[in-house]
Amino acid sequence: MSNLVIVESPAKAKTIKKYLGPNYEVTASMGHVRDLQKSKMSVDIENGFEPLYVEMTDKEDVIKKLRQEAAGSDKVYLATDPDREGEAISWHLSQMLALNDQEANRVTFNEITKSGVKQGMEHPRKIDADLVDAQQARRILDRIVGYKISPFLWKKVKRGLSAGRVQSVALRIIVDREQEIRAFVPEEYWSIDAALSPDGKKSFKAALHGKAGGKKLAIKDEEQAAAILKELAGAEYIVGKVKKGVRNKQPAPPFITSTLQQEASRKLGFTGQRTMKVAQELYEGVEVKGTGTTGLITYMRTDSLRISEEARGEGNKYITGRYGEKYLPEKPRYYKSRAGSQDAHEAIRPTSPSLDPESLKDSLSPDQFKLYRLIWQRFISSLMAACVQDTVQADIEANGYIFKASGYTVRFDGFTVLYEEGRDDEGEDTGALPPLTQGDPLKLMELKPNQHFTQPPARYTEASLIRALEENGIGRPSTYAPIISTLLARDYIIREKKALLPTPLGEVITELMKDYFKEVVDIAFSANMEKSLDDVEAGRVNWKKMLSDFYGGFEQTLKNAEEQMDGTRIKVPDIETDVVCDICGRNMVIKSGRFGKFLACPGYPECKNTKPIVKETPGECPLCGGKILQKKSKNGHKYFGCENAPSCQFMTWDEPVKDRCPKCDRTLFKKRGMQYCAAEGCGYEAKIERKTRKKADTAAKPKSGAAKSKKAAASKTDEAEA
Repeated sequence: MSNLVIVESPAKAKTIKKYLGPNYEVTASMGHVRDLQKSKMSVDIENGFEPLYVEMTDKEDVIKKLRQEAAGSDKVYLATDPDREGEAISWHLSQMLALNDQEANRVTFNEITKSGVKQGMEHPRKIDADLVDAQQARRILDRIVGYKISPFLWKKVKRGLSAGRVQSVALRIIVDREQEIRAFVPEEYWSIDAALSPDGKKSFKAALHGKAGGKKLAIKDEEQAAAILKELAGAEYIVGKVKKGVRNKQPAPPFITSTLQQEASRKLGFTGQRTMKVAQELYEGVEVKGTGTTGLITYMRTDSLRISEEARGEGNKYITGRYGEKYLPEKPRYYKSRAGSQDAHEAIRPTSPSLDPESLKDSLSPDQFKLYRLIWQRFISSLMAACVQDTVQADIEANGYIFKASGYTVRFDGFTVLYEEGRDDEGEDTGALPPLTQGDPLKLMELKPNQHFTQPPARYTEASLIRALEENGIGRPSTYAPIISTLLARDYIIREKKALLPTPLGEVITELMKDYFKEVVDIAFSANMEKSLDDVEAGRVNWKKMLSDFYGGFEQTLKNAEEQMDGTRIKVPDIETDVVCDICGRNMVIKSGRFGKFLACPGYPECKNTKPIVKETPGECPLCGGKILQKKSKNGHKYFGCENAPSCQFMTWDEPVKDRCPKCDRTLFKKRGMQYCAAEGCGYEAKIERKTRKKADTAAKPKSGAAKSKKAAASKTDEAEA
């Protein structure tokens, strides 16, 4: 009996082959094999939105091999990823290989382990037509929006622009926040803090609340603050009411796709795209020393918080063995998924909770180790007992005013012994208060007035934008990372440290969309579209009817926009810099060209002066002591040169680093695993010490199969056109 199993990537194929044995051949489709043509609409709108799929030209060899292997097999199983897109890939494979669509040949694996693969193979099913229809509807919907609006933007703004359905809403969210920040008018307010001590030694902080028996006092200006300080001059500070309590701090639930991307951004500095790439590797399988290729986490595109009882039991066993029985809660903790979430998969968790991160460190690349540790810690901590804190709140009386102080001590650390969730707003945690008893006198160590101004809302980070998209029902788990990477790639937004800012181009596009395609960028409308796609997936709505309902209004909107903007073209404002043009003295602006951004004189065509954009780096020039600047060559290659060029001719392809030469205290440069000093006559050089072990470095280099796996991941659309 000859059995063929088709998956997307070679890494996944290798892992599954190990579990299935010699009677099965496992091969990879390298992602999608058919898609809509890139150069055409490829959707027959007049005839029921019928899509025109073609075999992908860059997959000719793969398709030929798949056909040969399928023809020589008695049974073909389609084992692509267990989501909408994976179901669509299986359907395309079935159509291309002329398989019987009524045959139960579709298998899915929530985890790529021996038991997970066995369970999947024991329960084959027919391809789910509703899942395929939902994916087709999304693909066609996004194609229509992109291919209809993009040419409009080319005519009205500039060529090469695009306006995806979901990305346009995400861009609007970022632009709206930036406009809020600009419109924000700060208001002054003051606070008064007292440093108090029961013994004249160690002090604690208490904040002025207001008059005794009154509401919280709003101090609007310095004059009001000074008047209060005058009333408090020479006052005695006495401990008033002391309230003690107990607080149970609960652990965060295991990860879903959005929370994994948010936490990896906060704690690891990973982009959403980087997080999902590494998670895919951990899911598909990693070569583990002494075990072989093993899938280490469950499927990473999910919005369900459900976990299996088998995994709970294994996690509990690890907790009791490592920390003791007291670190388990009295009753198992069950987390409730968000309304509207899909429950096809579990939450993201380690496939074997007993495999702690340290035991796998030698087998994982640095990124794989960091992300696996994060997923493992989050899952194990979600099963653990709460952290128990003893809280204290004290009122301090002083000349008719009340100051308030609060603090806590940890009675039992619980889950915090292992992990605590990161936060976007890093506030100060209140520490412990000294023992306080009502009536005790306190010594005033310092009374300090503080001026404040109300702050505008914070710019979105990648983590907070993903949270906003999820809360508003925009996109789905698989779309968050592609949305942000697409906006960055198209220069609609930029990343400044961790903040996401719209570019002038992004703002122009958003305002145009708000004016003429209001529904497309309307948050509520987009959320309803996602619900409609969910209804298609559930079999409640016909996908062609859903598209027809959308297209009627969209077509009229596009026609109205064309008429209203006839003959109009919008100019994108240039970003002015503080770099002065050497020829005419104007402030230069940032332009985009074939090899990226550059500085140009705004006086063009009278003044045609241009300059590369340079960036300061650590250290000084080894020849003259000037600053070293990062520059780009005419071909777009990065190099480093002295700010005093051309009088100083220092130039290198090697990057300067913060470390100083131990021999002459000059700037060091790095090159192929070495650090060296470029100062004349010094000659210092040394190997760069690796933070990871040699094995981990080896694991980080993809073998031929892993390289193909990356190509396969890139070839999946992952709903990026949205």
